[in-house]
Amino acid sequence: MTPDKLLAQLAEAGMKFSSPDQVISSTEKVKLLGFLRRTHGKGAAAEPEEAAPRQITLKRRKVSEITVATGARGAAAKTVNVEVRAKRTYVKRSVIAEEAAADQSREEALRKLQESQLKREAEELERQEQERRRLEEEAKLRAAEEERRRAEEERARAEAEAARLAAEERRGAREPEAVAAAPAAHERPAHKAKEERARREEPAPHPARHARGSHRMRDEGGEDFAGRYVGGELHLTAEERARRSSRKKAKPKVAEISRIAERHGFSKPTAPVVREVAIGDSISVSDLAQKMAVKGAEVVKALFKMGVMATINQVIDHDTAALVVEELGHRAVRAEDKGAETALLARTAAAAEGEQEPRPPVVTIMGHVDHGKTSLLDYIRRTKVAAGEAGGITQHIGAYHVTTPKGVITFLDTPGHAAFTSMRARGAQSTDIVVLVVAADDGVMPQTVEAVQHARAANVPIIVAVNKMDKPEANPDNVKQGLVQHEVVPEEWGGDVQFVPVSAKTGDGVDALLDAISVQAEVMELKAVKSGRAAGVVIESSLDKGRGPVATVLVQQGTLKRGDFIVCGVEYGRVRAMFDETGSQVQEAGPSIPVQVLGLSGVPDAGDEFVVVADERLAKDVAQERQQKRRETRLVSKTNRLEDIMAQMGQGGEQQTLNLVVKADVQGSVEALRDALVKLSNDLVKVNVVASGVGGITESDATLAAASKALIIGFNVRADASARKVIDANGLDVRYFSIIYDVIDQVKQAASGLLGTEVREEIIGVAQVREVFRSSKFGAVAGCMVVEGVVKRHKPIRVLRDNTVIFQGELESLRRFKDAVEEVRNGMECGIAVKQYNDVKPGDQIECFERIEVARTL
Repeated sequence: MTPDKLLAQLAEAGMKFSSPDQVISSTEKVKLLGFLRRTHGKGAAAEPEEAAPRQITLKRRKVSEITVATGARGAAAKTVNVEVRAKRTYVKRSVIAEEAAADQSREEALRKLQESQLKREAEELERQEQERRRLEEEAKLRAAEEERRRAEEERARAEAEAARLAAEERRGAREPEAVAAAPAAHERPAHKAKEERARREEPAPHPARHARGSHRMRDEGGEDFAGRYVGGELHLTAEERARRSSRKKAKPKVAEISRIAERHGFSKPTAPVVREVAIGDSISVSDLAQKMAVKGAEVVKALFKMGVMATINQVIDHDTAALVVEELGHRAVRAEDKGAETALLARTAAAAEGEQEPRPPVVTIMGHVDHGKTSLLDYIRRTKVAAGEAGGITQHIGAYHVTTPKGVITFLDTPGHAAFTSMRARGAQSTDIVVLVVAADDGVMPQTVEAVQHARAANVPIIVAVNKMDKPEANPDNVKQGLVQHEVVPEEWGGDVQFVPVSAKTGDGVDALLDAISVQAEVMELKAVKSGRAAGVVIESSLDKGRGPVATVLVQQGTLKRGDFIVCGVEYGRVRAMFDETGSQVQEAGPSIPVQVLGLSGVPDAGDEFVVVADERLAKDVAQERQQKRRETRLVSKTNRLEDIMAQMGQGGEQQTLNLVVKADVQGSVEALRDALVKLSNDLVKVNVVASGVGGITESDATLAAASKALIIGFNVRADASARKVIDANGLDVRYFSIIYDVIDQVKQAASGLLGTEVREEIIGVAQVREVFRSSKFGAVAGCMVVEGVVKRHKPIRVLRDNTVIFQGELESLRRFKDAVEEVRNGMECGIAVKQYNDVKPGDQIECFERIEVARTL
């Protein structure tokens, strides 16, 4: 086909192409193909079939009137309009056949998926078996090596002992010979006896004038000490005394003296000393240096080489300390924890060994926001909690236990908003069964997927409740297809997840949901030790102005009684009172029962585990030890690294900081707000939460906000009288909220206000240079055609050649038909003289733009 014929066909299809070199897009190709098929008659027969609807819905409305007697004597009858609506749907047979084929292909895919899963499980079992055999072989080899090493050490020890005994026997045999040889060495020859007697008869010289090693001193001392005192040295052996007493060797050799000194002196070790350094969770640099017997500067130097900026008194974590110990040639071992925490764990483990009894299941309701979680739970409990919540959304975990015809069930209602991720994760970890609520008209949403991930991470079975089935636009098949993509396969499709259609408004399917929960609980065989000391987890905590710290706890084992001493995270206390979810006071709570506890020393963190201890002393010791560990961990987290310091250099002058003081009614809301607000930070603005806590805004909070120039956020709390005085005196900005959406929006606006404005350049027009003329007044004048937008005289311009900026300046003259004009619009010709620039050529582009000031946002 020639290019001209193709251009003609494109023109007939309604597309304008003027040159064979132009590029045809994919959309234009499809359009051309459709045109050709319609022109040549292909596909015409199939169009009516494709255009025909797959199903037809017929709606019929019939209006009639009936007469109703009022019941009063003498009164006229009333006429009532009755409207009857009917709806019938007809589906094509081809659609039913397609759905049957799709079901068959889906079953085939599920079968293949199951076969692949079984194959993977078999391979995993084979790998585990091989790993077990390998570990057994390694253990046998290590045992044989250890046995051989012990045998060699025992043999070497026996040989050394035998050598030592032989040396002692030889030394004992030499000593009598040396003692017997000493008198013989002093016997005088017979021919010198006269000279000796004559010498004795001479007057004796002064004792002080005798030489230290003369024969006179040896003669006088030899009989008294029998060779023990020779030359004034007492440390010599019998062999040395015999050698020294002879006349031929008056002084011992220097080498012999050094050998004797070495026997009693200190010798420098030749091999390096490798020490075992016991390290806990954290340790200071000075203590680590002391355990390795090195100077603190050596440890600081090793840390600096690893990229950690630390002083000698700074605390480092276990992993960093272990790396330093290995770097300096020693061996790091984990220190045994012998504190009160270890004793508490041992007692808790002993108390958990008891007779286990069946317990109620703990069910967590999870799902996306506004999918009807609280409404469904309200119908089960026959209450109206959702109507009383701010914005109609749940913002903290609610714990309830309900007595149903199927038995007692404990429900945990979690928030669905994106900011409450950690709260949903706590709900999944504390539960036995997760009921995933999905709206039939909305389908799978982001928090739905997140709830599935939390349940998978906690290894908890899932029951899907497809809610809002009473709406006409409900589509449960869409929900199933969306969840199958995340490995949540319904039972009717070959999976293991129960899908129960319900309606929280009408109550349809609620009994089936309770049946499903009961069946799942029976399969799991949930049991717990009912007698003994209680242990569990904190669901939520708050600070009540009249009652003090209040913690909502879920008992997981044992029985919590009034008067027990409990440790809850870093807080401790005695249970002064317990209340159930209705506000009624109770004396004890068994497994799987949530209660509110009063009497703690402070507000514990949500998610902390609690345990009952024997006395208040142990509870206080454990709480203080945990507090110390938390303080050390906080100090460790502040350790500066070189790469962090380099990254922060140069940013101090550009990044703005918005300080906040956050106070909320419950601990979970504080955590969610803090995480959500800190995530608003970027390279330009840093959102810094100076302080956060549970309870009302106090005077100390206001004083801290005034010192740090912070914005005070009150979430379901208010400032007291003393705090209001400080707020008014310092002109602080206090904002109260009850919905988390509003908090995030307001803080985002406040942070955007710190950014100020920025200047942006917006292109308003482009002119194409067609010809260049010379003018005596302006120099080079470009004859242009405005191809885009509008060119204005008093706006700055750029000159582009081959899409590259070669000049930036302003216009000197803008004319049309020799008349000076203020602007020239698209499609019109004009003459442009560029100020202080004459190198304009045909083909250049003159770009006209304006600078506008806009507010920066996050």
